[in-house]
Amino acid sequence: MTETNVIEMLHDAVKTHGSQAKVGKMLDYSTATISQVLSGNYKGGLETFLARVEEVFGTRIIPCPLLGDIPLNRCVRERRRQFSTSNPLRVQLYRECRRCQFNSDRIEIGREQ
Repeated sequence: MTETNVIEMLHDAVKTHGSQAKVGKMLDYSTATISQVLSGNYKGGLETFLARVEEVFGTRIIPCPLLGDIPLNRCVRERRRQFSTSNPLRVQLYRECRRCQFNSDRIEIGREQ
């Protein structure tokens, strides 16, 4: 998605949920950050912020090698779940998610977390 599309998605989320404070809480960002992004005055890492907006409010489908086609927000939930050696699927997801191209949590390509 383009930057403009994601900012539009943010604007729609504020309209849908009724306030910047509610949307900020859903995104784990302050109301001030939401306001600054919407007004075009945000000086922080806009790319990181917009990725979070898309994760929470987007409808993009991700091709997961283990779970099939899943929504991006499920992808995020699955890769952030606690690791468990007692669940074979959790072990597989842990391995796959760490190297997945759709994992925005990776620090740097070629470097593991």
